[in-house]
Amino acid sequence: MIRVLIVDDQAMVREGFSVLLGAMPDIEVVGEAVNGREAVAQVAALRPDVVLMDIRMPELNGIEATREIVAADADAKVLVLTTFDLDEYVYQALRAGASGFLLKDASARQLADGVRIVAAGEALLAPTVTKRLITEFAKSAETAPRAPAVARIGELTERETEVLVLIAQGLSNQEIADHLVVAESTIKTHVSRILVKLGLRDRTQAAVFAYEARLVRVGR
Repeated sequence: MIRVLIVDDQAMVREGFSVLLGAMPDIEVVGEAVNGREAVAQVAALRPDVVLMDIRMPELNGIEATREIVAADADAKVLVLTTFDLDEYVYQALRAGASGFLLKDASARQLADGVRIVAAGEALLAPTVTKRLITEFAKSAETAPRAPAVARIGELTERETEVLVLIAQGLSNQEIADHLVVAESTIKTHVSRILVKLGLRDRTQAAVFAYEARLVRVGR
């Protein structure tokens, strides 16, 4: 069973997600929280597999809550919930350690699949909405790449850098393998090495890193 904590300041939203997820045979809603501060405490007490995290909440918002949760447990998996696909705070949440995001109007199947993907250790990085979100906020980021990102790029091989760029463009392992004409297992190995060398948690963090290092430019 995948144990889920739902965090949202709106009771109707919490109840709705709880009903949808509770109907799934492999998912169990183990708790709810009404704000970020309560979420941090609930995660420590309940140790859920996945946290569904709203962004705009009183006392402690979803971004700061995500940052605190990930800081306390590097293996924590947070799936951000947002009303708009270009919410100005989602990019910050991804940088804070979230493994991906879902729109609040997602279908029951999309919600359940998103929870399963994140619980399995994968990042919810779709090649459509998430790529558009990261690209949008890359436009408003500083024009110069972040110095730490640039310095760490030198640790990657040429092929690993190529794979990182394709990750940031929203391609799956199989799509990257097809593009480079290699086995999917080879790409999985490259991805693992990229995450270890750069000290990143998952593919979403890798995509953000690639944009901040300016490996991927807006419009490419």
